[in-house]
Amino acid sequence: MTHPLTVVVLAGGESRRFGSDKLAAPLAGTTVLDHLLGSLPQEWAVIAVGEQRPTPRPLTWTREYPPGGGPLAGIAAGLALVTTDLTAVVAGDMPYAVPGLRTLVDALAAAGPDTAAAVAVDDEGHTNPLLAVYRTTAARDLVPQPAHGIPAKTLLALPHLEVQITGVTSRDVDTPEDLQSLQP
Repeated sequence: MTHPLTVVVLAGGESRRFGSDKLAAPLAGTTVLDHLLGSLPQEWAVIAVGEQRPTPRPLTWTREYPPGGGPLAGIAAGLALVTTDLTAVVAGDMPYAVPGLRTLVDALAAAGPDTAAAVAVDDEGHTNPLLAVYRTTAARDLVPQPAHGIPAKTLLALPHLEVQITGVTSRDVDTPEDLQSLQP
């Protein structure tokens, strides 16, 4: 089932644990970020939040102000440009997240209007607000302005479903070892 959706891809951050720009790290003949972007359905609009860089697909770039405000500030910057009823949020270092996003979209659509989000729960039982689908208006209304330095878990205050998204679909790249474990 297709639902009008915009994906906010968080493509900022400092990659401190990785040691270099993890989004530009090579993965399966492309980069971590481009692998994610290339696998997103073409009918989904994409807004990337971070420093602009060349990408394999058309998208809109924006930036939180001031830069470096953390994931919730990035989400707020992306939400400001969303025109669809649903907003998927995904970290740019989650190259295999698309099947999980599809599952979350379907779960939220089936849940009805009183449920404001469908949020991934990974293999270790962690709820991840950076792999989630939100009703845009509900998320906008909850995110404080400014959102600089406020934890992204603030979004978990929304009435939400927790959906098991496991395996490589829920994994991100924080260290070179994480990247190595995701290589085909």
